[in-house]
Amino acid sequence: MLGGRYFHLILIEKMDRPSIKNEEQYEALRDKGYSQEKAARIANTDDSGKKGGKAKPYDERTKQELYEQAKKVDIEGRSKMDKSELKKALRNN
Repeated sequence: MLGGRYFHLILIEKMDRPSIKNEEQYEALRDKGYSQEKAARIANTDDSGKKGGKAKPYDERTKQELYEQAKKVDIEGRSKMDKSELKKALRNN
């Protein structure tokens, strides 16, 4: 009976959130402590689950590149941030 109840709770949780394209990746990100919103955003990208690593590390980017990335992910207050603040905001987003 416990298994059935657990399954029912999982179904209710899934009904309370938007559709997820890559459920396995979403669950892995949630297990790592990512928020529901961030895990869903990552798991719903077109290249979800594919190996990345092609982007330059934040420390190697210009302030303008960091600003453009912050704009892409809709970080509030980005126009008033300096380079180190942009890096921190992107890492914590």
